[in-house]
Amino acid sequence: MRLIDITLPRPHAAQQRVLSESSRFNAVCCGRRFGKTTLGLDRLLAPALAGKPVGWFAPTYKILLPTWREAVRLLQPITTRQSDQERRLELLTGGVIEMWSLDDPEGCRGRAYARIIIDEAARVVHLERAWNEVIRPTLTDYQGDAWFLSTPRGLNYFHTLYQRGQDPTRTEWASWQMPTTANPHIAPAEVEAARNELPQLVFEQEYLAIFRADGGTVFRHVTDAAVAVPQDGPIKGHDYLVSVDWGKLRDWTVLCVWDATIGHMVHMERFQQIDYTLQLGRLHAVCSRFKPYALAPERNSMGEPLIEQIERADWAPKQIQPFTTTNASKALAVEGFALALEKGTVKIIDDPILTGELQTFAAERLPSGVLRYAAPEGMTDDCVMAAIIGYHALNAVAPVVAAAGMAQKSNWR
Repeated sequence: MRLIDITLPRPHAAQQRVLSESSRFNAVCCGRRFGKTTLGLDRLLAPALAGKPVGWFAPTYKILLPTWREAVRLLQPITTRQSDQERRLELLTGGVIEMWSLDDPEGCRGRAYARIIIDEAARVVHLERAWNEVIRPTLTDYQGDAWFLSTPRGLNYFHTLYQRGQDPTRTEWASWQMPTTANPHIAPAEVEAARNELPQLVFEQEYLAIFRADGGTVFRHVTDAAVAVPQDGPIKGHDYLVSVDWGKLRDWTVLCVWDATIGHMVHMERFQQIDYTLQLGRLHAVCSRFKPYALAPERNSMGEPLIEQIERADWAPKQIQPFTTTNASKALAVEGFALALEKGTVKIIDDPILTGELQTFAAERLPSGVLRYAAPEGMTDDCVMAAIIGYHALNAVAPVVAAAGMAQKSNWR
């Protein structure tokens, strides 16, 4: 047997961490020069050397070519057939590597891959359509996995995929945020020089790998507000309010607990695909734990009959303040919450699903001139709705406690 030695790139410590924590679908948000191409080649070559077909995708051929040339160089000793026109390598192991530009994602229809890599995913113009309609089906035969590698570029579909990796309920997804400085081969002084020369928002996106909103998003200063201390139970002497956004199948039911004494959101629960009896049971458990003075449930759709059941329950808070979602009421609540974020007068827990939804929540001006507030296509806003309903109720309903047979306001704010 003839042995052939090939030298493959060696991942650095931060890349090794990503590899050790990886899942089936992975989104790596990284700063410039973190080494995403090295990481991508490591992921691409492993199954190819094991005899399986793999695919590499990039936004344009110009971005694709350097990686193609590097793969050709690394694998030259074990390549049996090379097609520069098709960007295809066939290996001695039986593995096949194909590389595609996503200028036209339709080209890979009919292929079957054990693994795909999408390089500079945030720069792919129609990433959602390319992934859902063309690329994802190529993984079916091998039950393959996927890697999305990119520096962030606004709050586009790459951000949506990153958020999936932060959601503990999506067990097939994982994601990481890696700054340029995580690469030990980059001189820290060079990064500091860039910090001094570049606008802050540009530096944070390109070097710190921080997602930054574009002009259409509604809520700013979300990360500044996400500093509330979570509470698993009530603090003696504090008053609480619970807000609810209902869901069942595709949508999520979200419960937010607000500490009215300090004006902070301190607890959140989120679940889906369970029947309404169990949902009410979970709401009962939260109310039994925090003993809120008020409940602010959404009234729309299934909300009305659920509220009727709550009103008959012996555990119901004394004050129930239903929220009916209309364009006008939603706008009022959204704009009030946005103003509170601007002024720094509201604090929320640092939950990645909540903060991600807030950062992508957008405003669209309709032909009538009215603003429509909603999550971008492919994302949810259930946490947003529960939060804004709660904050709206927090400022509309004061806690009432019984004292000496009289109702009086507590010193909640």
